[in-house]
Formats: sequence, structure tokens, C-alpha cells
Amino acid sequence: MRFFIAAILLVMMGIFCHAQNFTRQDSLRGSITPERSWWDLSYYHLDITVDIEKQTIQGSNTIRYRVLKPSQIIQVDLQPPMDIYKVTQEGEELEYSRDGNAYFIVLKKEQMSESYNEIIIQYGGKPKIAPRPPWDSGMVWGKDSLGKPFASSISWGAGSSQWWPCKDHMYDEVDSLKFSINVRKDLIAVANGRLINIDTKNNGTNTYHWLVVNPINNYGLNFNIGNYANFSEVYNGELGALYCDYYVLQQNLTRAKEHFKQVPKMLEAFEYWFGPYPFYEDSYKLVETPYVGMEHQSATAYGNDYQNGYLGRDGSQSGWGNKFDYLIIHESGHEWFACNITFKDIADIWIHESFTTYSEGLYVEYHYGKEAGNDYLVGIRKGINNDKPMIGHYDVNDLAYSSDNYPKGATVLHMLRQIVDDDVKWRQVLRGLNTEFYHQTVTTQQVEDYIAEKSGLSLGGFWNQYLRTTQIPVLEYYFANNSLSYRWTNSIKEFDMPLKVILNEMEEWIYPTTKWQVKEIAAEKLKLKVDRNFYVPSFYSNPK
Repeated sequence: MRFFIAAILLVMMGIFCHAQNFTRQDSLRGSITPERSWWDLSYYHLDITVDIEKQTIQGSNTIRYRVLKPSQIIQVDLQPPMDIYKVTQEGEELEYSRDGNAYFIVLKKEQMSESYNEIIIQYGGKPKIAPRPPWDSGMVWGKDSLGKPFASSISWGAGSSQWWPCKDHMYDEVDSLKFSINVRKDLIAVANGRLINIDTKNNGTNTYHWLVVNPINNYGLNFNIGNYANFSEVYNGELGALYCDYYVLQQNLTRAKEHFKQVPKMLEAFEYWFGPYPFYEDSYKLVETPYVGMEHQSATAYGNDYQNGYLGRDGSQSGWGNKFDYLIIHESGHEWFACNITFKDIADIWIHESFTTYSEGLYVEYHYGKEAGNDYLVGIRKGINNDKPMIGHYDVNDLAYSSDNYPKGATVLHMLRQIVDDDVKWRQVLRGLNTEFYHQTVTTQQVEDYIAEKSGLSLGGFWNQYLRTTQIPVLEYYFANNSLSYRWTNSIKEFDMPLKVILNEMEEWIYPTTKWQVKEIAAEKLKLKVDRNFYVPSFYSNPK
């Protein structure tokens, strides 16, 4: 009967997804299915052997979970060409069936509410090679400039289940995990958290054991293998001593020691704006990788070739983007927005990318002044496409999100700061987000509601306009009879964002709606310009 009900649900999901041009597999990957909802992740022990020459992974994952409500079928995800070989619970082998990327395991032991149980999954194979890292998941296998092996896993996009069996949905973060990686002895394996032990084997390999004691999302988990050198420092942060570790290729050690002096500057700025670094217990790491970078929790992937900008380019074209290494600043900003505050569904990816792109401007402001930060954030608008709404489709792991989540999202937050019009309050909002949603997965609605509450503003029309449409509101205005008439056009009906303008060389606030508003002006010469910190086109229309 349970299998029959599950089958009906899967058919229904397939019908829904067909209407949205998504598949049933998209729903199995992107929705909280009945076989996921009844259990809560507690602990992983991922124990793998990585064969660099054969490009294979073999090992096991122990999954410990808390039972929320009784059920006997558990969904675990692993994508071809990887395979599960065996599943056991308390020494008993379990039966399972496979539906594409999802395995449905039939449990024999009765699952009592609030009890803790675990299953052990043995698996292996030759994982998919990431075609376009870091924007596609899978493995990167390569060699460094000295000809030594250089490899890294990526879990973004299609999912962590490209290379390990897990509950591959963002809503449920594991509370803690141990990650054991066996590699040949001339290489070093680096992962999230802290290195707790190295086991030397008799077969010419070492096993590196890493422990993460804070909640972590699936795509934040990562391992890297290379001919690494390690150096470290201690940053005296808001919560005391933060251990910072750097794993770089041996030949880049001298460059890294100089270039990574940007890290304390980053931590100083972001702890000021966002509050304490969220993972003191797990340390902060930069790990050199064979691709440009990624926000792996407490183990930020770095591949920007020790230069400022993004691969040497200033995306803002303001000059300020060449003052810092984009990858260090942006990917580290994700420690607060992506790793600490994590979306429940990728449809809300704007939460990660908008706040983190915005953090780049805040970094510039902290170190070079407010106008410099404004220059940077105004500059990145050049990358806005307005091709699709920033919020995507829910429950289907919608990967076709807009790149506007980066520049447009940051622009929207920059405008919101202008509307709040109180730098102290705005900083409290940013820090408060990281306190209110500390180590949590969230929805857009939660973020919207929190900002509205703490700012004291009614922001429904603002969010609906910028997150859920591609329309950019236009200020239409004209002067007549010593008055200014103005309104919003190209906007939703309820859009009513206040706007700062330069009116006859003086800063003033006006309050447009989609209906004409009139402001009396006691002046002969009339001139209006929208404040540059608002992404608002304007045009002068003739009086009717």
C-alpha cells in the first residue's frame, strides 16, 4: 500500500512538472517527498577512497537520523554512473529500489517517533566530470603546473548526489559530520571543518579525517586533493580567536602568503556588517582549487590565480573592483549568506547571491568610504539583463535561474538601504538576519517579513516588483504651474517605492505611486534628477 501511494504521488508530480516543462526526476530531486519528510538529518560519516589514476570513488556513508513520524521507506539520492552496492541497518541488509537518481530503501526496524537510527550505505563508481566547474556539479580531475594530481569535488546545481549518497535537498541540513578521505601518501586531502587525525596506511596511502560540528548544507560539502602546502594564522574576531588555515599548491606558497593578507581585511569588514563569522568552531579556510571558486562552508574554494578583480577584471568598471580579490571577498561573503543563512529551495537563490554580491560593495565602503561603495554598486548594474524574475520555480530544483540574482539583487538591496535611510538601522537589519536565521534554512517570505518588521516599512509592493517581475519601474514626471507631477509607470499596480531626487540642486524625497502625485514648488527654474543610488529610469512627459 505504501508503495502504491508513493507511485500515485510520483505520477501526480510528473503531471505537474510536465505542465512546467520539468520532469518527474526534477521533482524527486527538488521537492520534499513523503520519503524525505518523515526523518531529520542528524549526522553523516562519509568515508571514501579516492583513486586518482582511475578517477573513481569507493566508500560508505553512515546516515544517522531522527524519526519525526513513523514510516518505513526512506529516500536517499545518488546519481548515475555512481551506484549503491549495499544498505544495512543494525547489521541487517535492506532491500531498495531505484528510480533514476533516487533510491527508496525499505527499513525492517520499526521507526518510532523521536528515536535516532542510522543506515550504512556502501557505494562507488566513476563520478561524472563537471563540464563547467564550478557552475556544474561532479568531479574535476587535473594536474598542477608541476604535473602533480589536482582534484576537487563540486556539488552545486545538479547536486551532491553526483558523487556521494545523501539526502540531496537543501531544506534539511545535517547537524554535524565526519569526512574521511583516503588518498595516496604523496597528496593531501582537504575538506570542511577541522583536521582531527591522519591515519597512515601500509599500502602507501593516508586517510585524512575532517570534522564539521556545525550544520552544513549538501552543496557546501567538498573535498580537494593536491600537492598542498599549509600555513595558518589566528584572527582576533568578535567571538575571540578564529583559526584561519590556507591550503595552497606548494609552488604558490610565497604568493599566497602575501596575497591572502586580504583575508583579515575581509573578516573585519564582514563581521562589522553581518556579525560574527558563523563557524568559529570549524575554522575559516581558503583552499586552492583547479577551478575559479565556490562557497564551501569553512573551506572556501579559491582559484583566482592570486590577482585582484575577477580573473583580473573589475566587473563594476569603477576602479574599486581592482582593489580586492573578487573570489576571496565574494565567496567568503557566502559564509554568511549561503552557508549560515541557506535557502530551502533553489527558487530562492537570490537570498544567496544578492546579499553576497551586495557584500562586495559593503567591503569597499568599509575600507574606502561610502561613496566608493556607491561607485562599485552603481557600476555593477551594467550586468543586469532583466531576462527573468529572480524567484524561480519551486519544488523542482530549478537550475535555470537568472544571472540577475547577482547584480540586480545587489542593486535592489542597495536601493532598500536608501529607503530605510538610516545606516545604523540598516546595519542592524543585516546583522539581525544572521542572528535570527543563524544556521537555518529559510524562504523568501521569511526574509521579506523580517526586513519589513525591523525596518518598520511596508515592502510588499517593493519585493513583488523586483523579485517577481522583470519590469524596471520608470518615473514619469512633468512641471507645470510651479508644481511637479509624477507617477510610476512600467510597474505593478501596488508599487509605491519612495524615491530620492535632486530637485533644483536640493536632495528631496518624493513618494510616487501609479497615480499622479503633485508637489508644489516655489521656483521659476525647475530641474529634476533621480539619485544615482536608485536603479530608476525617468522621462519627462508633456502636461496633458
